[in-house]
Amino acid sequence: MNIYNILVAFDSSQPSFEAVEYTAKMIRSIPDVLVTLLFVERLPDKDLFESEALWRAECAELVADYKRKLAKARSLLANNGIHENAINEEYLISCSSPFEDAKVCTTGDSIAEDILAIQKEGNHGTIVIGRRGISKEEEFLFGSVSSELLRRFTECALWVINSKCD
Repeated sequence: MNIYNILVAFDSSQPSFEAVEYTAKMIRSIPDVLVTLLFVERLPDKDLFESEALWRAECAELVADYKRKLAKARSLLANNGIHENAINEEYLISCSSPFEDAKVCTTGDSIAEDILAIQKEGNHGTIVIGRRGISKEEEFLFGSVSSELLRRFTECALWVINSKCD
């Protein structure tokens, strides 16, 4: 594993933007560092919509928003001293995407599993993730990506960045 090959799991939330900014500040003076922004696409269930056209419209809007925010995260890294050539983006599309077929996609079963698979594939020595600060009850009911990664990730560094206090 290459500790200077950093994977930032980005979900477009405020805590994930804070994780991107923290990462940039921590590594900006380190030469030969490589940062990959990973976005795991999550689309709404088709069954929640009255028609396929409404579902496709909602998906199109979400994908456009996700990609805008991913570009903003990339700019945040660059504006904090990370060279453009040292920034990669990996957008893992949903297997249920109505827009494109992919050889590799996310089934939506486990974001943590998707992150770990990309980490191994890319030889990333560090994973960075923002923590939303959900309650223990919410974590029990709905799960937590950061908690799942803490339980399962043993091969290298994991940075869990807590959301800023107001």
